[in-house]
Amino acid sequence: MEENASFSIKNWNEDDRPREKLLLKGRTALSDAELIAILIGSGSRNESAVSLSQRILASADNNLSELGRLSIPELMEFKGIGEAKAISIAAAMELGRRRRTGEALERKKITSSNSVFEFVQPIIGELPHEEFWILYLNNSNKIIKSAQLSKGGITGTVVDVRLAFKEALQLGAVGIILAHNHPSGTLKPSQADIQLTKKLKTAGDSLDIKVLDHLIITEKAYFSFADENML
Repeated sequence: MEENASFSIKNWNEDDRPREKLLLKGRTALSDAELIAILIGSGSRNESAVSLSQRILASADNNLSELGRLSIPELMEFKGIGEAKAISIAAAMELGRRRRTGEALERKKITSSNSVFEFVQPIIGELPHEEFWILYLNNSNKIIKSAQLSKGGITGTVVDVRLAFKEALQLGAVGIILAHNHPSGTLKPSQADIQLTKKLKTAGDSLDIKVLDHLIITEKAYFSFADENML
């Protein structure tokens, strides 16, 4: 038992304990593994929480975005991670994602396709399935509202054009921006993407609501219909 006891954070030098280190030196002094160790609280009998956290991070190439993609069952495959600890990690990753979305919302004036990407990427850029989102803008190009229009695919039958413009009229939007993700990582628009864009643009023209852009989003890049003169 004495040999295993050394793996407990309680027996570490006070300056090396993640919680105490955070209090003494501040949040930025901690490594990603130490922050995760605080979340899970303890490791296994033969491994400290920090060491376990380092292994979990290593499995995700030491990339927090990749870690955020791990499911509860995948996290539970690590010895020492039960359901409660897996849920704590997943919840923290989701809070981080929402914080990025909140920061983007503070910069909610759209000035370019890149500013759309910065806003939408934290929402859909890392999802394993397709989602179609729409941004509603006022006459100052500020986002009034963002909303998911469909999930799981993108075809004319999946995206409800009437619903999209009903919301635009209710909000008093003068422009909309469309965005959906490609989990495959490809930035090339499909024929369905092109046809749906035309369909929404035609509907917008008749209602005097401009379709300003349509972005295809991946984890690190985007394709803009407006930038490519395809609107």
